[in-house]
Amino acid sequence: MTTTEAFMVRVEVRAYELDTQGHVTTAVYLQYADHARWSLLQAAGVDLDEVRRAGLGPVTLETMVRFRRELRLGHAVDVSCEFDWPGGRTGRVHQKLHRVDDGSLVAEVDSVGGLLDLGARRLVADPGEHWLRFARRPEMLGLSGRRT
Repeated sequence: MTTTEAFMVRVEVRAYELDTQGHVTTAVYLQYADHARWSLLQAAGVDLDEVRRAGLGPVTLETMVRFRRELRLGHAVDVSCEFDWPGGRTGRVHQKLHRVDDGSLVAEVDSVGGLLDLGARRLVADPGEHWLRFARRPEMLGLSGRRT
């Protein structure tokens, strides 16, 4: 991202998100990461209905989670989200989950995604350029140096 601070959302752990050891399950970490990504798109002024009307849909192609510390009931986490556009048909998203109470790094989530042309069922070239069409605040998506 080109801004000085990563976008962040806060999430509180709920009892039904725990495994039998009392830890947050892996699937929930992915849900937290998804929630932060969708929240960032919304904060950047992206109207997802407009994206769909244009025949496009965001897709996740790969996700890796690195667990660093336990996350349990009663914890709250700040989930960051930063986009990177290295070129080609994909973009990258780096996310960190930090516990609110002590600031410790709980997990990192790295994803690769793209924009799917819903008619052709193929990834579009240079998804960052497409997001520029839809974002009212492209700098939030790491796109401030680009032009359409």
